[in-house]
Amino acid sequence: QVQLVESGGGLVQAGGSLRLSCAASGSFVSINTWDWYRQAPGKQRELVATISSGGSTHYADSVKGRFAISRDNAKNTWYLHMNSLKPDNTAVYCCRCTATHYDYRRSTYWGQGTQVTVSS
Repeated sequence: QVQLVESGGGLVQAGGSLRLSCAASGSFVSINTWDWYRQAPGKQRELVATISSGGSTHYADSVKGRFAISRDNAKNTWYLHMNSLKPDNTAVYCCRCTATHYDYRRSTYWGQGTQVTVSS
């Protein structure tokens, strides 16, 4: 099993910045993908950013140039750096990862979610 603990959400004014963190712990050989999702009230959950084991990144069009995903392999932690925040970025942000276990099984895990609220 893998446990994900998120931190860094909160209330920020439009134009401000926040950094979300997601730390993975538990029994696994490796983490293969590191993702951030969000779900705003009344909307479907969407992928915000992802980074692969090779370091390639992908972003939702709405956040390109403002958000950046990064990771610290030694700490099994990844981050979402959010700049120039807008009120419509308000959502619950969740981290997700896929991990390979010692029995070669690959599973997907989700964090508990952290609220980001951007005021105008």
